[in-house]
Amino acid sequence: MSTAIYETPKSDLSNESGQFVPLTKKDILFSFQGRIGRFEYWMSTLAIFGGLIAPMFLAGMLQLDDSVLVVIFIAAYIPFIWISLAIQAKRWHDRNKSAWWILITFIPVIGAFWALVENGFMAGTDGPNHYGFSTNSR
Repeated sequence: MSTAIYETPKSDLSNESGQFVPLTKKDILFSFQGRIGRFEYWMSTLAIFGGLIAPMFLAGMLQLDDSVLVVIFIAAYIPFIWISLAIQAKRWHDRNKSAWWILITFIPVIGAFWALVENGFMAGTDGPNHYGFSTNSR
């Protein structure tokens, strides 16, 4: 472990033999380590969107009380916040940037647009970087 507390963290996603170990679906959704490409980013984002909309649509079809809708929304939203942050962190890592770049979304107007362009449309770095190996070149 490095003694420089402000040094960029290094990640090694290889096993004892030195070969690349791909991320599992669990790692993609819940871990803040590693890198994902644009395809995994968009598929995960669409899954999150669908996972939030589906319970709301179902509750609306069942004509549930507003307080029940709020409870359902909060129960569904809390895990999706974690998943969204984990996905964004890995996408920033693929761009060879720290996950702290997630905070750029708090800048009014331009922040969310910047994050969308960088994460959704710009290619990640080829080959290994400070955050691990590239899963693909997309």
